[in-house]
Amino acid sequence: MARRVRAGWLTGGIVLGLCPMAALAQAPKPAAPAAKAAAPDPAFEAAKAAFEALSEAERRTLQDALVWTGDLNSVVTGTFGKRTYDALTAYRVRSGGSGLLDAPARVALAKAGAAARAQAGFVVKPDPASGTVLGLPERLLPKRSPIPGGTRWQSPDGRITVETKSLPPGESSLEAVFARLTAPTPERRVTYKLQRPDFLVVTAETATGKSYIRYAAGAAGLRGLTLGYDKGLADSFDRLVIAIANSFVPFPEAAPTVPVARAAPVSPPAPPSAAPQAAPTATGLAVAPGRVLTSAAALGDCASPRIDGRPARIAARDAALILLDAGEVGKTGASPALRPEGAAPVEGLVLSAGGGASVTAAPGLLAADGRITAPLQPGAGGAPIVDEAGLLAGLVAAYPHAPRMVAGVVPPARYGTVPARQIGAFLAAAGVTTPAAAGATAGRLAGGIVGITCQP
Repeated sequence: MARRVRAGWLTGGIVLGLCPMAALAQAPKPAAPAAKAAAPDPAFEAAKAAFEALSEAERRTLQDALVWTGDLNSVVTGTFGKRTYDALTAYRVRSGGSGLLDAPARVALAKAGAAARAQAGFVVKPDPASGTVLGLPERLLPKRSPIPGGTRWQSPDGRITVETKSLPPGESSLEAVFARLTAPTPERRVTYKLQRPDFLVVTAETATGKSYIRYAAGAAGLRGLTLGYDKGLADSFDRLVIAIANSFVPFPEAAPTVPVARAAPVSPPAPPSAAPQAAPTATGLAVAPGRVLTSAAALGDCASPRIDGRPARIAARDAALILLDAGEVGKTGASPALRPEGAAPVEGLVLSAGGGASVTAAPGLLAADGRITAPLQPGAGGAPIVDEAGLLAGLVAAYPHAPRMVAGVVPPARYGTVPARQIGAFLAAAGVTTPAAAGATAGRLAGGIVGITCQP
């Protein structure tokens, strides 16, 4: 009988009745009129300014990490509000960090989120059967089978089910689907329902299960996402429900392909530049005073690299790496320790230069074949890859000139790298010494990240 109840989550219009999904579905309720406007909170306003100064990709990365750490039960939008502020504060208090949105705090948060994602085997990729894109905890849902117009994923015991679904134009309508999903039955209770001209969301629960369903309408018809799971798994699976729902893109072919605009950072101002700063062509890592390491492929045939708008001389170069003499411009250098050769695949962070002095930390998985899978953005060529122990595992070799974008953001993709052993040999030949053991944390390395541009 329990098996029939669980199957009913998916056949009767599975809808979810948990609080996190209500946060995903509900629009904010208007606040009651206040007799007197509250005074601005300086801490909140400072955090908001720092958050909004980051690129949209990094804002979304941080919110996604907060979902994975269990501190944020909300949609990942890239916008700042009380939910995000409270989540950042809760994470800082629990982790013992001293900063809320400085570079070390952002690196630590992204690292924690990446570790949780990796533990669940969460991967965002297309589902050809439905035409959608979504993220799934593949280690928890190894059973995969085709269904009409989509795909079904299940846990080995059948207590978790995720489905995608597509209906061609004219076969049904949002109104008809909404009526079916919200029709009363004795076995389940609808806890929330929302219908708009282009999408619907319904959540509900049964005696033993929770469920969530979303459909969207487009030129290609209707496409939907359905999740159902046992109530006994709520403590561990609630955050995964939010992550899956946040990752769902019903019509990726219709998503805009324009790059995300970057806001000006609020980091300490850089020294006066001889020329206006441009978006980074590549990322560099200060490995010693006045010395910046990057990938040769990332700079290509650039003969006039610049850091902070000032010329940087090429001090050493081989087929894979470049060492720049940055003079008085740039960072002090963190003397990165290198990850030993032959170690297992790396779950770590890619530290990329954003606009101005900002740093983006993207979670990535460096495989044994020397390629890394990560959601990188333009300018990530030459970016260092740091493992969980703070060791330098390699550099991103290059970034494509025309990356594929979904909703204005580049989804996770695979990139070539320059391995740590090759970096060690190159730096030794150039007279730069690296520690034999972990001598620099990810936070310290983040302080050595610089953006490199190429003078036309």
